[in-house]
Amino acid sequence: MFYFFFESRNNKDDPVVIWLTGGPGCGSELALFYENGPFHIANNLSLTWNDYGWDQASNILFVDQPTGTGFSYSSEESDIRHDETGISNDLYDFLQEFFKAHPEFVKNDFYITGESYAGHYVPALASRVNQGNKQNQGIHINLKGFAIGNGLTNPAIQYQAYPDFALDNGIITNAEYDNISKLIPGCEQAAKTCENQGGQSCATALYICQNIFSLILDYAGNINYYDIRKKCVGELCYDFGNVEEFLNQKKVKSALGVRDDLQYVLCSTTVHAAMLQDWMRNMEVGIPSLLEDGIKLLVYAGEEDLICNWLGNSRWAHAMEWSGQKAFGTSSTVKFVVDGVEAGSLNSYGPLSFLKVHGAGHMVPMDQPKVALQMLKSWMGGKLNASFY
Repeated sequence: MFYFFFESRNNKDDPVVIWLTGGPGCGSELALFYENGPFHIANNLSLTWNDYGWDQASNILFVDQPTGTGFSYSSEESDIRHDETGISNDLYDFLQEFFKAHPEFVKNDFYITGESYAGHYVPALASRVNQGNKQNQGIHINLKGFAIGNGLTNPAIQYQAYPDFALDNGIITNAEYDNISKLIPGCEQAAKTCENQGGQSCATALYICQNIFSLILDYAGNINYYDIRKKCVGELCYDFGNVEEFLNQKKVKSALGVRDDLQYVLCSTTVHAAMLQDWMRNMEVGIPSLLEDGIKLLVYAGEEDLICNWLGNSRWAHAMEWSGQKAFGTSSTVKFVVDGVEAGSLNSYGPLSFLKVHGAGHMVPMDQPKVALQMLKSWMGGKLNASFY
């Protein structure tokens, strides 16, 4: 499994943070070079420092996962994963090996972060690490919290939020809203069948529910569904071509210890296809027990994102049944202020925090780098509420 590890620019005693990019099947280098890594890629393929890289506040790991993503490869087809059990076991094994190789970081606090399809990966890995710790498996990992950015976590709830978000933001008309809403009962039923039966019924549920999203895009025209303020350009609605060009240079592969014949592709179609039966699984179900164990969760979302929008994320966070559900539901919304400017709005109770980030789309650390770094620092330092007034 291929990874980058950057020691903190601040202090080696800072927490260890693992970042998981979504897709499923998109390499962690997407975040490393465009979001919260220490470097950005200039158009001439040189590297420039990112003043707001998360290595300013943590020792950060970027992992290409699941197997088959980025530079993580296997010659065995059986190593391609199809569900969160396989993925989280692989990541847990990776972390065990990482801490064996870097024992000086074992004592540090540990946080799991990621965005988009990592709304599946992050809670699954948090549960796996917590389970390993409780059963005294291998090296104890000092898990303190996990953060999901614009994630897909509880699809049944999140798909139903699409028409409401689209209408609220003027993407569709009232008549179009009524038309799209007719698809919701079928999606709801299909999602329930997936939860009960698994397997092919989950791929069917994805096909049925995806019609809601597709119809919105039909009505909306060429909208960037990761940032509704923009137009969609290219396959991922952005031009991330520099990262593929940079990583496929012979000298770069050589410096990274990567085989010369290994072609870097930003997002793997093989991994994406392998995960079709995983997509509609509800990953919220494992979170309450983590919260009850005092492991904190930050759900954050850029308000301009459609595909994993803040409304759907807020709804599943509020619907989640745990001992603090009522108190979280009645918590007052407060402002998140960075450098004297309101940067978002927060609800929190106990270990659970929900932050809506202003002026950001799907990739919060790319759109609001200073805010994202402050969010991470405040949350890990137990001072997120102190940043709000």
